[in-house]
Amino acid sequence: MPIRGLLTAALLLAAAALAPTAWAQDGPPASPVHVDEVVVAPLAQTAPVIGRVVAQRAGPVAARIDGAVADYLVEVGDRVNAGQPIALIDDAVLSAERDLAAARLSEAEALVETKRAALALAGQELSRLEGLRESAAFSQARYDDARQTVAIARSELGESESAVAAARAELALADLNLFYAEVRAPYAGVVTERQSEAGAYLRTGEPVISLVADDALEIEVEVPFMRLAGLQPGTEVEVRLADESVHSAEVRALVPAEDPRTRTRPVRLIPKFGDVATPLAPGQSVSVQVPVGAARDVLSVAKDAVLPRAGGRTQVFVVEDGKAMLRDAQLGVAVGDRFEVLGGLEPGDLVVVRGNERLRDGQPVDPVNRSDDAPATAQQAEQG
Repeated sequence: MPIRGLLTAALLLAAAALAPTAWAQDGPPASPVHVDEVVVAPLAQTAPVIGRVVAQRAGPVAARIDGAVADYLVEVGDRVNAGQPIALIDDAVLSAERDLAAARLSEAEALVETKRAALALAGQELSRLEGLRESAAFSQARYDDARQTVAIARSELGESESAVAAARAELALADLNLFYAEVRAPYAGVVTERQSEAGAYLRTGEPVISLVADDALEIEVEVPFMRLAGLQPGTEVEVRLADESVHSAEVRALVPAEDPRTRTRPVRLIPKFGDVATPLAPGQSVSVQVPVGAARDVLSVAKDAVLPRAGGRTQVFVVEDGKAMLRDAQLGVAVGDRFEVLGGLEPGDLVVVRGNERLRDGQPVDPVNRSDDAPATAQQAEQG
């Protein structure tokens, strides 16, 4: 019994002695990190240029007929639909002119019926004389007079029909003037100004209100000629509003009109504002990131992976075989959240972008944001 106890104690001491050795062989656990891939991506340097919001449709709505303003149907700030009446022109005279035109049309149509009857009568007489051509009662003179009478009747009928057409045109014009007595919005928008008041006499073409279509907005930016190379229809650019919200816009057109003083040309953009805190208004200033030149493909690395060192050196941790290996990197220009890579890295390298502050060269790491089928670290591969 004492011998068995001594053997058990010896085995426990041996296990305790071997435990630290096994732990030392496994090494410390891998540090969880986030990684990002070094990739080839298009690089386009940009510079801010001040632009402004413009409305595709805005301006005065004019009266189409002469007359006194009978009433305004809208106020400043009202939203109107296309075709909605916004003001009334006194139409008393126009209504009387319309009635007169309708009476003239009726008179012309009645005269046409009279001329048709006269033509039919002259035609009957001519037919009767033609039937007597082979008889002794036939008179060539009377026959020639009948033919001339038919020609005159036919001409008078054509003249009367032309008078009907003219009367119908006058009636249509009178109806159109009555229609124009209601000044209507040519497009949907918001009333920004009343250009007159009830009782004022307006001539054709004089403004009644000012209207702006605030649902059809664009951005206009004056771009220096040397920077137009990076802008083509369809190019996406970044737009920043006064509230610091960032949106995108697409180039619609490069207007071929250069300002000789500034050597700039207007560029029209279609904005994609989405939901904004404050409604946009024409004339509002915006900042547009305009490309300095044409985009080019470069090797790039995330800014979060770069560790600045003394003497202007820059290093990054590259994951190799489950370990973070410190490597020097030569970097170029910064664009957005990435740097151009001039040397030290290759496409496809995995660099540590989060958790790299306390890493040591050669330390095991576990890329937690990777979901590869293969084990992420050498230690995980050994375990199994």
